[in-house]
Amino acid sequence: MGHADTLLAMGGAFVAAAFFARLGGRIGLPTIPLFMLAGILLGPHTPGFVLVEDAHDFEMLSALGLVLLLFYLGLEFHLDDLKSGGKRLLTAGGVYLLLNVGAGLGFGFVLGWGVREALVLAGVLGISSSAIVTKILIDLGRIGRPETRLILGVIVVEDIFLALYLAALQPVVAGAHGLADTALQAGKAFGFLLVLAAAARYGTRLVGRLIDTRDNELLVISFLGAAVLVAGVSEVLGVADAIGAFMVGLILAGTPSGPRIRELVHPLRDAFAAIFFFAFGLAIDPGDLASVAGPVAAAAALTVVMNVVAGLCVARVYHYGSQPAAEIATTLVARGEFALILAAMAAGAGLDARLAPFIAGYVLVLAVLGPVVAGRAHVLAGALRAAGRMLPGGRAPAAVADGGTGEEAGADGGTGEEAEADGGTSEEAEADGGTSEEAVADGRPEAASVPVTAQAARSCASSSTSSDPAEAER
Repeated sequence: MGHADTLLAMGGAFVAAAFFARLGGRIGLPTIPLFMLAGILLGPHTPGFVLVEDAHDFEMLSALGLVLLLFYLGLEFHLDDLKSGGKRLLTAGGVYLLLNVGAGLGFGFVLGWGVREALVLAGVLGISSSAIVTKILIDLGRIGRPETRLILGVIVVEDIFLALYLAALQPVVAGAHGLADTALQAGKAFGFLLVLAAAARYGTRLVGRLIDTRDNELLVISFLGAAVLVAGVSEVLGVADAIGAFMVGLILAGTPSGPRIRELVHPLRDAFAAIFFFAFGLAIDPGDLASVAGPVAAAAALTVVMNVVAGLCVARVYHYGSQPAAEIATTLVARGEFALILAAMAAGAGLDARLAPFIAGYVLVLAVLGPVVAGRAHVLAGALRAAGRMLPGGRAPAAVADGGTGEEAGADGGTGEEAEADGGTSEEAEADGGTSEEAVADGRPEAASVPVTAQAARSCASSSTSSDPAEAER
């Protein structure tokens, strides 16, 4: 591709991505599937105008988009989120991962495409899209609700799992020869991660001094150089380049410059992430989507069912009533950027050619279905209440019916006096969580209607809205 052709293709890709995103925004669709759709329609496999003949022409831009996506994820990760959630948050995240990743692995083996392909599908079906999920919470006005902290906490646990899973999966999908070779490659990967984790834990003061500058231009050049360089070293050592970038973000997040870096990387991440999704669409042949329509529909249905089951199990752990239980169960359905990261890894390793169109179709379906399902949480809540009335003994109090006593709910949610002591009046608590009557009608015990103070809700909202326009969009 000549210089002029490259510029035309790049400019056309950005314009097309923006056009489709604006169009989808009018009907409430997230941008990720629309960027992919733009790539599919303007790619070499679709009749009509072809913007890019060869998807490999965008390979480096796409790789940079992936690096920046994971770099930003590292910047957003906070170990304090796990510490504050305690064992129950780890339990909640573990339940989601066990059910969804386990279902994905079983589904992969049932398809019979191969062991490595099944391992990829386990991650694809098991990890939610934090970008789309956070945007759903914002669009539906749920960002200040008590159960939202749990949902965001589950996303954090999933992000940690993704980093470890990618590191473990890389030598397997790359075709390591024999158990010894696989163990060696995995050892190198985890050794490298341990070095970077130690730097994140003990070296942030030194790194902060090295990168500190008041000049935004120098800061951008510094963090961008560090992210891309370490990503390259990761690739050389057999670790996914995206994981190296994630760890650099994790290290820089603990420095005094971390908040500025998050702000400065936003436009870079958004622009190149759009190219990543667009380039993925370029490689998809719409004819191949038809050939995997059956597996895509089955996988989408399985994901919805497993997320509902996991959400209801987690709601019992937290003693939530029917309405918050339904919101938890329906919010984490969407799949997006992480599935496409695994698809890119699979394509690079030369795995079964059906994986790419399957993952593309799966992401398109669930990225669109996710907001729809989340917006219909009240339907599931009504079904749960109806099921509760059909149980022997009639309708039990909401907290008891959902797996906890009123006292436990009060212990988890706090009383009105505790809400006031935490920084909000009982009136503020009602404004954030609804009145006592609304709480009972929704399935929340009165004591559990104020588990998050106004101050905590604002904190939750600020942490999420900064997360991602793939996220914020997220």
